[in-house]
Amino acid sequence: MGDTPSPHDSSLADGDMTLGQRAAVDAVLALHRGRPGALLPILHGVQDALGWVPPAAVPTIARALDLGRAEVHGVVSFYHHFRSTPPGRHVVRLCRAEACQALGARALEAHAKQSLGVDWHGTSADGAITLEPVYCLGNCGCGPSLLVDDEELHARVTPASFDALVAELRR
Repeated sequence: MGDTPSPHDSSLADGDMTLGQRAAVDAVLALHRGRPGALLPILHGVQDALGWVPPAAVPTIARALDLGRAEVHGVVSFYHHFRSTPPGRHVVRLCRAEACQALGARALEAHAKQSLGVDWHGTSADGAITLEPVYCLGNCGCGPSLLVDDEELHARVTPASFDALVAELRR
């Protein structure tokens, strides 16, 4: 009977999560649920583990913290950092801070959006690239700058070097 969920098993209400997603959410909840102000650390943990916060995880998180679903959803939807859809294979964060803008980031932003066919937080049709804004990468003297997958910082990015980078990421 170990496979039969009890009426209180939250997986009954969260059928849209895969077993792996459910396990990740449960692990994050076990780690943070007893902390004061646990909602944001839990949401960060879920996104770190899965790359996004599945909408089906909202009821589970709400129950674990004795919050309303609307409250959890409100936090996820308020902060642009949290994604409620899976990201592309690569996440490109383009700096929008003043120093980068003074060095051409607005033109690069327009080119990136047009080239990828997306707006901020969108994913290219081929699922390769999600474009996100960031408000300083600490590379101010070498802008415009972008960060790929929280690992690779690129400086003095031009439309041509952006296109070359995207072509490499798509391979």
